[in-house]
Amino acid sequence: MNAHAIQESDAPLPPAQALVLAAGRGERMRPLTDHTPKPLLAVRGQALLAWHLSALAHGGVRHACINTAWLEEQIPARLGHAWQADGRTLALSYSMEGRDFGGALETAGGIARALPQLDEVFWVVAGDVFMPGFAFDPQAMVRFAGSPALAHLWLVPNPPHHPKGDFGLDTQGHALNLPPEHPGPRYTYSTVGLYKRALFRAPLCEIAPGNPQGIKAALGPLLRQAMDRGLVTAEVYGGPWTDVGTPERLALLNGE
Repeated sequence: MNAHAIQESDAPLPPAQALVLAAGRGERMRPLTDHTPKPLLAVRGQALLAWHLSALAHGGVRHACINTAWLEEQIPARLGHAWQADGRTLALSYSMEGRDFGGALETAGGIARALPQLDEVFWVVAGDVFMPGFAFDPQAMVRFAGSPALAHLWLVPNPPHHPKGDFGLDTQGHALNLPPEHPGPRYTYSTVGLYKRALFRAPLCEIAPGNPQGIKAALGPLLRQAMDRGLVTAEVYGGPWTDVGTPERLALLNGE
């Protein structure tokens, strides 16, 4: 994988087809994150964030927005305003929550903040997970756009540090808001999903587009509301996946 940042272009950008979440403080990764944003920590020779950017470019995504907060000036300084991989160019823009609000807005708050930059259908992926085999398939986006669902999630088998998982999955491919004590199988949200802007509008979400008040809001409660209305679909991803949440997991990925 040979990817590198290139300079900003004066050409107008299309709406972003992906939002890469990179605003978190990374408390569990300290002291590594005291001076480096977690998505810029190196995994197998390149920044965690770079793996996603290259995969998005390979999948035909033309523009990704990256939200930032902790040590956020390092991210555009490192990545620039375009990313090139496999002969394809991914334009980059930023939603700078630290500059605008003094800190991260959590996931739903951050998506609402970036919403004016995003297309009607867009990918979301957290910049601190490692899943090198995942393909951002344009056909998956087309299928989702034509469905009544407002979100489509990729779930993974529960890792040891999250044994109870997040959501269930029925035989029709609907994600289920199951309580932890439910006997049915539950899976962990990989952080990769396809979303429609309508999920982040009333009546499900009361945050104004652009989140001008800087409201902090988690994504889980919003997804559970939508699941209860049958508006979230999902599938299980069986490829390599790591939540790079601790120095030990990072060292393991790097063979240390």
